[in-house]
Amino acid sequence: MGVTAIILIIVLVVVVVFAVVTYNGLVRRKNDTEEAYRQIDVQLKRRYDLIPNLLEGVKKYFRQEQEVLTQVTQARSRAMQPQGVGEQAQSEARLSGAIGNLFAVAESYPELRSDRVLVDFQEELSSTENKISFARQHYNDSVGSYNTKIQSFPAVIFARAMGFTEKEYFEAQGPERESVTVSYD
Repeated sequence: MGVTAIILIIVLVVVVVFAVVTYNGLVRRKNDTEEAYRQIDVQLKRRYDLIPNLLEGVKKYFRQEQEVLTQVTQARSRAMQPQGVGEQAQSEARLSGAIGNLFAVAESYPELRSDRVLVDFQEELSSTENKISFARQHYNDSVGSYNTKIQSFPAVIFARAMGFTEKEYFEAQGPERESVTVSYD
């Protein structure tokens, strides 16, 4: 066996080892993003489960406000349907808007504002929204790490050939992106 053959074998072994290590790293990062998305999903399901209790609690006060209840119900139904990351973020923004509208209408009912059901729900929803926010941040961090890895040299050489494609961020839509204005009048 000549020197050239030995060099070729060494180069081939190095390339194969590099490909295996790169593939395993990409799989690990891909799995991390999928697990992070499942954590968002868990928190979203928790929020979906809270909504029927809220609607039941405010229904007796909202005799003239059936449209508001219908909007929340429809937004919840749309958000619960399987969809891609971007569409899910838009559906969640619509649901958040509908819930925000419900709370805005509830402000005009003094007896409802003091109802324990609504107060408890607002606290539980706030806690859940914080958990969703943390889960979304973790997912987006995982997506950023994964996307950077598949776009970086030398992994970019193997990533596309091995079927790794960029992941979509779970970005806040609509009112969640707007800055909050506080006035001290």
